[in-house]
Amino acid sequence: LVSQANGDKNSQAAGKALLALQEKYPDVRFMMVNSSPTDTRETIAEEAKAQGYTFPVLDDDVQLIGQNLVWSKAPESSLLDHHGFSYVGEAMVIDPKTWQVVYNGPVESDKGGVDAAVNSVLSGQPVEVAFVPGKGAKITYEESNNPADYANISYAHDVAPILEKNCVTCHAPGGIAPWQMTSYEMVKGFAPMIREAIRTDRMPPYNADPNVGMFKDYANLSPEETKTLIRWIDAGAPRGEGDDPLTQDVQEVPDWPLGKPDLMVNIPAYDVPASGVVDYQMPAVANPLKEGKWLKATAFKAGSRQGVHHILVGWIPKLPKNGKGGFDWNISLGGYAVGREENLAPDNWATWVPADGAISFQMHYTPFGKAYTDESKVGFYFSDKAPEYLMRQIVAVDPTITIEPNEARWHERAYVRFPAAVQIYGAQPHAHYRGYSSKLTAIYPDGTQKVLLNLPKYDFGYQQEYVFDELVDLPAGSMLVADYLYDNSASNPSNPDPNETVTWGDQSFQEMLFTAIRFRWVDETSSHRRDDLQQQLESQTLFTAVDDNIDGKWEEAELRLQASEGIGEMMTAIKQNFAAFDVDKDGGLSPEEVGGAMQQMQAARQAEVAKRRGSSTGGGQ
Repeated sequence: LVSQANGDKNSQAAGKALLALQEKYPDVRFMMVNSSPTDTRETIAEEAKAQGYTFPVLDDDVQLIGQNLVWSKAPESSLLDHHGFSYVGEAMVIDPKTWQVVYNGPVESDKGGVDAAVNSVLSGQPVEVAFVPGKGAKITYEESNNPADYANISYAHDVAPILEKNCVTCHAPGGIAPWQMTSYEMVKGFAPMIREAIRTDRMPPYNADPNVGMFKDYANLSPEETKTLIRWIDAGAPRGEGDDPLTQDVQEVPDWPLGKPDLMVNIPAYDVPASGVVDYQMPAVANPLKEGKWLKATAFKAGSRQGVHHILVGWIPKLPKNGKGGFDWNISLGGYAVGREENLAPDNWATWVPADGAISFQMHYTPFGKAYTDESKVGFYFSDKAPEYLMRQIVAVDPTITIEPNEARWHERAYVRFPAAVQIYGAQPHAHYRGYSSKLTAIYPDGTQKVLLNLPKYDFGYQQEYVFDELVDLPAGSMLVADYLYDNSASNPSNPDPNETVTWGDQSFQEMLFTAIRFRWVDETSSHRRDDLQQQLESQTLFTAVDDNIDGKWEEAELRLQASEGIGEMMTAIKQNFAAFDVDKDGGLSPEEVGGAMQQMQAARQAEVAKRRGSSTGGGQ
């Protein structure tokens, strides 16, 4: 790690030296850290590009990293004073086997510098020169790094209010968190874990990039809140004076935080085994509604947050005789995952739920070592009057994803193209164990692009819908592009098998690219439905899933034969007859040509079935 600042000559010289070392040691991670309070992520990126850096430059936006890197062997007389970067261009070499700093000083030194230190670590030898004094522009930290100065931070007046605002909702009796913040003593006991969770950005569990977009459900700590909590814990988490706010009016999270549902439906019980793999369960029940209703909100009460990975629910026009529905329903009624237990619509928005028919569920159960009978429930909340706007949903999905083995940053993409103007309400990305990051980008008809949602660190264990602070207006012809990176390498601790080629599948050891998008058609109201636009949009989802380069055509290279069952067979058939289906001979299949190919294959299948039936009944047999 090397400290960096924009425009600093010492920093730039250190960066050039790192580029040479990166060529010499390809298995070593080289990174720079910018702790300057005046540099921004945008200007840091510009500097990195101008200098030709091929390694990351990390933005230490709250100055907690550069200030708190600890080197226990630093001499008392050193500029380090045992803590942090002190000047720009300063280097620390870290042995990942011990997480100890084994060298601190300039990148280049006649006493060895980073080169000698790295060579020693890689050869298993001790670093001979562990510290070299260096010079450079002093890094100015906005606040002291002396724990004694933090002792006056008040638990009652400074710390507890932050916890009540950001944490107690989940860390309450009956909440989704594994422990409860019900007193100072509880917080004190978990203080080291709190510090680690905040410093690694695991908590609060909100993964949207704060530099991209604004969201109604924004749940991250502010820089000031982060520093207050960390420094209070560094000071020993003192109790101080004042009553304990966390002990006041402690309440258990109610079964239905939105209040008693207007309609509660019991999902058919299912016996979840202690271990093994459980196929998706698709039960369906008769719709209790005898007249249509406008759905305002959906809430879920999972039988077990450990055992229920997700629940999806939708309306279908007829109850299947065997009581088993499917995912191909007519109207989506919402979904559950840990982190998203309620689905709300904004004022004047709702979804129409017809009378009768059936309510169909998709249940994903994950055994966790204890057999139990799951009895999950779903609650529906209706509007007393017709809303002005209809809530619609579309999914940017790619069932053809094929992730190669031992790839740390495998890229996959899908998109949707809106045939008419829309307003985007929110989006929920979804992948599985190998999901690394996800990004949603709007591409306008004139070619300009805007990133709407960026999850640089996707968290499979906590998923939610990100609701935009203001509706996003997209004109007709706009696209929303979902880009995903997957970590199928051994460095991913959640990876079931890095040596496996991974394709689309229901189970968590398989993968998905699935971004659900909620929106409204600008030209649609409750009294002026545009089902034609919705049908047109939904009919394009397979085409846009395969069209990875977003050029409006299928190339042969985009037809992945290892895709999920059914899709892979179709890709194989189209690829085998690609030239014949390419009517205009331009080297790609347009949506019309793909539609023609589908019709021809369907006709061929029907002819084959008819032939088989004829041979089985003819010839005296």
